[in-house]
Amino acid sequence: MSNSSRNNLAVAGLSLGTSLNPLNSSMIAVALVVLRADFGLDVATVTWVITAFYLTSAAGQPLMGRLADRFGPRRLFLSGMLVVAVTCALAPFAPNFALLCVARVFMALGTATAYPSAVVMVGALVRQAKVESTRPLGRIQMANTSAAAVGPVLGGLLVSLVGWQALFLVNVPLSLAAIFIVRRFAPADAERERGSAAELLRSSDIPGILAFVGALMLVMMALLDVLPEFRWWLLGGGVVLAALFVWRELRFSPPFLDLRLLGRNRPLLLVYLGFALFNGVYYFAFFGLPQLLQQAAGYDPGIVGLLMLPLAAISVIGTPFAVRAIDRLGVKRVLIAGVVLLVAAAGMMWLLTASLAIPLVLALTALLGVPYCVVSIASSQGMYVSTQPQERGVAAGIFQTCRYLGAITATVLIGIFYGSGVNQDNWGLMVFVMLGLGAVAFVVTLGWREQR
Repeated sequence: MSNSSRNNLAVAGLSLGTSLNPLNSSMIAVALVVLRADFGLDVATVTWVITAFYLTSAAGQPLMGRLADRFGPRRLFLSGMLVVAVTCALAPFAPNFALLCVARVFMALGTATAYPSAVVMVGALVRQAKVESTRPLGRIQMANTSAAAVGPVLGGLLVSLVGWQALFLVNVPLSLAAIFIVRRFAPADAERERGSAAELLRSSDIPGILAFVGALMLVMMALLDVLPEFRWWLLGGGVVLAALFVWRELRFSPPFLDLRLLGRNRPLLLVYLGFALFNGVYYFAFFGLPQLLQQAAGYDPGIVGLLMLPLAAISVIGTPFAVRAIDRLGVKRVLIAGVVLLVAAAGMMWLLTASLAIPLVLALTALLGVPYCVVSIASSQGMYVSTQPQERGVAAGIFQTCRYLGAITATVLIGIFYGSGVNQDNWGLMVFVMLGLGAVAFVVTLGWREQR
């Protein structure tokens, strides 16, 4: 088998593994009603099955990236997929809801290994195949995009035919297939850190890792209003832990997250900020529009799912064209074009204040798919070229956390705007916020420069 074929199969295996995190983050949403009935839960309690996965993924991605940089991406990817396979084989037999949430935590940890590991392995793959990194990164991004979009549709089918247990069981063959393909075709890890377990533990900056994860989780729990009566305590605790984290990282060597290096790497910081802002705009539409269509227009949830599918379809179709554009025009030009298209698509969303007709909704969701694929792959490539090879794992992890931060910000703001009612007037106010976030993203993008 030629090197090109082996590399293509390796990228396919990595894409399959990275798709499991967005797939499981969206697929579970359709099972909430069934889980409430089976376990006798109220609305607030059942959402922990989503929140547990969300928080663990956001906090775990940078940690898994650090482990990939230190001990080898292939090894970490295979270990993560094994955790997913074992967890999902056992989860359907959980005797209570608490253990089911624990299973979701382990699923999140396992799937969180995939994207940072894939980004690190892309470096070895492009050297072997002698191609630009945009091609494998584009295929991985395409898998993430399509998985997140088809999750509710696939989840609804599995729940209706089998039950909520199928949402876990479907991950077993998928994760095992990713293990087989990556183990068979991906390049072996280069020489990484070695030493006794005690030495590796001492040099791992465990306090820094715990402070980082704890601060991120407390702040996100406060933003998501997970425990309303303790919201400000959670936010205060998160700020204190964040301060302790900064103090620790500036004094420990080697730090979990080199803040001095990150401070000197202005292009990477701008990529992170721009990507978080972009996801804030995108998730305003992705989370806010379905609620508007169901409650203001009275569309059936199944119809709403189909109305959102053009976004995924256009994203998948457009990604190869975005990759070619980056190869020809460069990252910055494509990124600027994508943000301009994002602002234009957000502005067009204003039309929904006048009509919620199906043809208009289909046209607008398809239109939003264009900047989504363009900005996603250009931001991913911008992150890749803004980091050194030995830092790409943790950089990719933080990149994914920026996605969650943008999504959480959008979720919180949607709750505020829809607090007085899910209607077209409040949707119009949300469009103004989307335009504002898009304008800031445009300014940030103009300041980005590719490192050479």
